[in-house]
Amino acid sequence: MPAAPLQFAYWVPNVSGGLVTSRIEQRTDWGYDYNRELAVLAENNGFDYALSQVRYMASYGAEYQHESTSFSLALLLATERLKVIAAVHPGLWHPGVLAKLGATADHLSKGRFAVNVVSGWFKGEFTALGEPWLEHDERYRRSEEFIRALRQIWTEDHTELAGDFYRLRDFSLKPKPLNTPERPHPEIFQGGNSTAARAMAGRVSDWYFSNGKDFDGVTEQLADVRRSAAEVGRTPPKFGLNGFLIARDTEAEARETLREIVAQADSEAVEGFGAAVKQAGQSAADGKGMWQDSSFEDLVQYNDGFRTGLIGTPEQIAERIVAYKKLGVDLLLLGFLHYHEEVEYFGKRVLPLVRELEAQLPEDEQQFAASHA
Repeated sequence: MPAAPLQFAYWVPNVSGGLVTSRIEQRTDWGYDYNRELAVLAENNGFDYALSQVRYMASYGAEYQHESTSFSLALLLATERLKVIAAVHPGLWHPGVLAKLGATADHLSKGRFAVNVVSGWFKGEFTALGEPWLEHDERYRRSEEFIRALRQIWTEDHTELAGDFYRLRDFSLKPKPLNTPERPHPEIFQGGNSTAARAMAGRVSDWYFSNGKDFDGVTEQLADVRRSAAEVGRTPPKFGLNGFLIARDTEAEARETLREIVAQADSEAVEGFGAAVKQAGQSAADGKGMWQDSSFEDLVQYNDGFRTGLIGTPEQIAERIVAYKKLGVDLLLLGFLHYHEEVEYFGKRVLPLVRELEAQLPEDEQQFAASHA
């Protein structure tokens, strides 16, 4: 069967400071009016999903932020087709409470609500709120239990769970979220680059989000996630890749924009963020947590988005995007410097080229991509 078309998501700028920790001008805004217009613009320019970020306290260039679930619902109600993914933290949410919110949001949006389960990198948020900060692999163990509980609540009449982190006794949720053959419950996304994250994704998640990666990095992660899924007899999750996209009429313009972003980086904020995330990742059992090999430049875009290499002319970027698809990437999660202008530029100049290149893929490559989706 032919491979499904690549899908596209964008980071919702519901957090101040934009998507790069730099003093360069970013024509974006964390407020609702700007984001409502952006969501409509995005769904009219080929975007399938939007991901609302979550921070609970001011930090690292993100002084102001809107809460993710409420903001996601507002964007869902302002759009017609866009699916919105709300980021949430186990440890700060109970799965039963989130399941209730998600079911309501799903009905109000006619089946467009999704969730991204974030295991957590920011120790300061948990300690400031008086919540325990678990070691790295324990955080992922809690997230896996959270996802199992969430899915059970959404799909079964009576939930029983005697877990290490959550206990549910004859819990019944009504109404359930909408249920279709394509989507029996709201889609469950999960991030993380560590060994524990990859293994968990294979066992329980619908989608796996990777930080920015080159071709070799994507190939390695895909193999790990698929292996984990195979071990439990499960269809592998779909694969989403983070990327910061700088499309300009010439490659020189695009490269100069990247140079200026890094040259004007807020060094103090980047270094503070880097120290926090590397502390979180270093506590992984094998030391392979997220951001462990991230350079200063990588951390200026706080999910390693420059590493994906979506920088250049529309033609260059489209070719690279389709090369990622050939490896097995199902979705690109994109950030931009000037959101309104660049989302529209993407829809008019880059996306049509992507669709042309997808249509030209040899039959054997389309079948390979479809069989690994």
